[in-house]
Amino acid sequence: MIDHVSIGVSDLSRAMRFYEAVLGAIGYTALDVRGSTVGFGKDYSELWLNARPDMAPIARGSGAHVCLRVRSTQMVDAFHATALSAGGASDGPPGLRPHDGEGGYYAAFIRDHDGNRIEAVTFVPA
Repeated sequence: MIDHVSIGVSDLSRAMRFYEAVLGAIGYTALDVRGSTVGFGKDYSELWLNARPDMAPIARGSGAHVCLRVRSTQMVDAFHATALSAGGASDGPPGLRPHDGEGGYYAAFIRDHDGNRIEAVTFVPA
């Protein structure tokens, strides 16, 4: 099983502001700040931001994305809305994705300022 995931960001201060808002909407907080890296989680750091000042923007077709499971459709909705209000972009609005499961896969996709694709998902009864 995966213990944690790290993503690169070109501007750590900007990314921290963005992710504090977006991940705060689903119950995560910044738990570890270590110079050029920041860990977010609930009980331990599960998602890390790593400063990469020289990185190029991530292409839309890169194929990489991180999915975070949440407890409710309301949290998925809040994740998406908060990301948009914090300067992120929608890469798929909140809603059911029947092609991704047995009818109960409710998710939203966003892109941060660097193009990282982040998803929030919950499962609802079919």
